[in-house]
Amino acid sequence: MTNRCHWVTKEPLYIQYHDNEWGVPVYDDQKLFEMLCLEGAQAGLSWWTILQKRENYRVAFDNFDAEKIVRYTEEKLQELKENPGIVRNKLKIQSVVTNAKAFLKIQEQYGSFAKYIWSFVNHQPIINHWASVKEVPVTTEISDAMSKKLKKDGFKFVGSTICYSYMQAVGMVNDHTLQCFCHLSNNS
Repeated sequence: MTNRCHWVTKEPLYIQYHDNEWGVPVYDDQKLFEMLCLEGAQAGLSWWTILQKRENYRVAFDNFDAEKIVRYTEEKLQELKENPGIVRNKLKIQSVVTNAKAFLKIQEQYGSFAKYIWSFVNHQPIINHWASVKEVPVTTEISDAMSKKLKKDGFKFVGSTICYSYMQAVGMVNDHTLQCFCHLSNNS
């Protein structure tokens, strides 16, 4: 039997996400933007809820193409608010448009969003060595700083807890527990 982090259920979609995505470093700007939007959509909900709707989000938000999203009309926003395939929260939907604008400004200013976001961890993933999921923090000084900077730069739904979940999701931090086959010490 494969040892995984204890939060993983027997759902094939969850297993695939854990085994192939969670904690794997992402440097692609569009994927980084998508994950930031999805983590924001998760606020107050479970990741499982969002993961099940991820494909619907990709369709609804033009594959998270920020250039298209910044041009959304009121009609398009109303269509999104009525879309049963996504979380129909007006503020969360609007935040994707707000974040797309901020994201494009960051790309212009820094050359890439990856360069900007990875600077919070000195462009190197943080590899933790947690014995149990109980040891894994929900925020850190880095997620606090990231949240503060993202908000200053115009992003919404980027509190410290969301930022830490984001860091885990895009591999800026590897929080696979020591017993998990995905922890780097088990892959050497």
